[in-house]
Amino acid sequence: MKRFLVYVLLVLLCFLLQTTVFQWFELAGIVPNILVIIVVSVGYMRGHNEAVLIGILCGLCVDLVYGNFIGFYAFIYMSVGYVSGYANFFYAADDFTLPIILIGIGDLLYSIVMYSLSFLLRARLHVFYYVRRIIIPELIYTVIVAIIFYKVIHSINQLLIRFETREE
Repeated sequence: MKRFLVYVLLVLLCFLLQTTVFQWFELAGIVPNILVIIVVSVGYMRGHNEAVLIGILCGLCVDLVYGNFIGFYAFIYMSVGYVSGYANFFYAADDFTLPIILIGIGDLLYSIVMYSLSFLLRARLHVFYYVRRIIIPELIYTVIVAIIFYKVIHSINQLLIRFETREE
């Protein structure tokens, strides 16, 4: 129960950071996707189930504020969380390189699905423009921000593990 409450607070805090504070740090109209960082990090550290839960929470936050209908972003973040949960098999507490690479892959997956569902299905075929102007810059910006955020999320996970082992 403590872990779930911490996840809810973490998602809300990061959603607020992404939609308010990081708007001041946008570069060429690009803001890092902190919610993808959370979803992939939890998937890497905790597995499918918790990453899907975090993905749904992140997606519902975005759906409620920016979405045209409920469930679009929840499905996308949930899918990214499910795929990133496969990396839990390779989890090592002292490795910080693999999760950063996985966050980059998760952001790339998110951007491709967003392009496919938002633009490609409406016959907007400016693929190279979208890749050059949105996908690549967001990927780079998200990976740079992930270096800091992953360490924070990893520390929170280690604290929760200590509290869980103390209670047993």
